[in-house]
Amino acid sequence: MPTRSTRPRRHARERTVVEVTRRLFDERGMQDAPIEAIARAAGINRALIYRSFASKEELFIVTVTHYLDELTAGAEVPSEDPVRALRAALEYYTTFCLRYPAFLDCALSLMRRPARELRELVSDAVWLRLGQAMAAALHPLAEILRAGKASGAFAIDDPDFVANRLYTHVLGTMHLARIGLGVRQAAPGLPDTFRLEPEQVRAACVADAMAAARVIV
Repeated sequence: MPTRSTRPRRHARERTVVEVTRRLFDERGMQDAPIEAIARAAGINRALIYRSFASKEELFIVTVTHYLDELTAGAEVPSEDPVRALRAALEYYTTFCLRYPAFLDCALSLMRRPARELRELVSDAVWLRLGQAMAAALHPLAEILRAGKASGAFAIDDPDFVANRLYTHVLGTMHLARIGLGVRQAAPGLPDTFRLEPEQVRAACVADAMAAARVIV
């Protein structure tokens, strides 16, 4: 357990490792930034990383919380019109995904496991940080949906469920922009690919999410 004298040094090391991890993720993508590369870029021994993070998953979770904190900090105060506010929130969210494609990599990677399995790989403190960051990021969206439900603008039952659904929907759809290609059949047995423009994907993602909110005209 860290003492008072070592705690600031440990926090500074954690901050450095997370900043380096984000930079490498943004430059290379998550798959090309193993722990060894992160340690090299941070100028520390990989063993020191495992003094701050119990597992690779724990480091990735803390990195996701930094992305989520930035996502939350940049969100604007919503308009009084719930429909306009929802569209603005979705456009902001999808633009963030385009700006930080590694955020998609991290978030989707963590969602590959059931929550109970992921929970076993991380400490209580890191699990709490993830919950706090996700709740803070989802809260403005849920509040917009709640206001829209109350005013009759959205035909939804549970704003919190819809907010989580839209969050996941955006992650999945915006990964198409990360991939940049679609697949189709040019002829029987002959696959073909076609380019997907990031703005095309983003616009479709926003339109689909608005439809999922069941906007009442």
